Amino acid sequence: MYHHSGNAVRPAVGSVTGLLESGADDPEALYFQRCTWCRTAMYQRLLCPVCRGSELRTERSEGVGTVRHSTVVHRNTPAARNVSLIEMSEGFIVRGRVMGPPIGIHSGDRVRLSTAKDPVRGEPVFQLIDEPYRAWT
Repeated sequence: MYHHSGNAVRPAVGSVTGLLESGADDPEALYFQRCTWCRTAMYQRLLCPVCRGSELRTERSEGVGTVRHSTVVHRNTPAARNVSLIEMSEGFIVRGRVMGPPIGIHSGDRVRLSTAKDPVRGEPVFQLIDEPYRAWT
């Protein structure tokens, strides 16, 4: 998105061109936006969900997060896969896939980014940081 004003061409306020341009440098990194007004972190948004500000700064995530919800999906795929909501350490939530058996992924599991863009689905892929302790009852 570009705004044309006179002879100057500059990105429109609130555009996500910074996200796309920064991500092109390092395809294995996950980029998010942070509102310059209220400091809220978000993923792929045009406006801040808290203050509705349009001045968003692109930042690189550390790639570490916690599974908040995971479900097993059987449709439109040759094998079962998981779809998870990951809360990243910076405070934003991203939808992605966690590698491993789909029924073995649970809320509270710690994960690390493996690749920022799955070649088939185009969503981030994560791996478990360590094998979680589970009490067998």
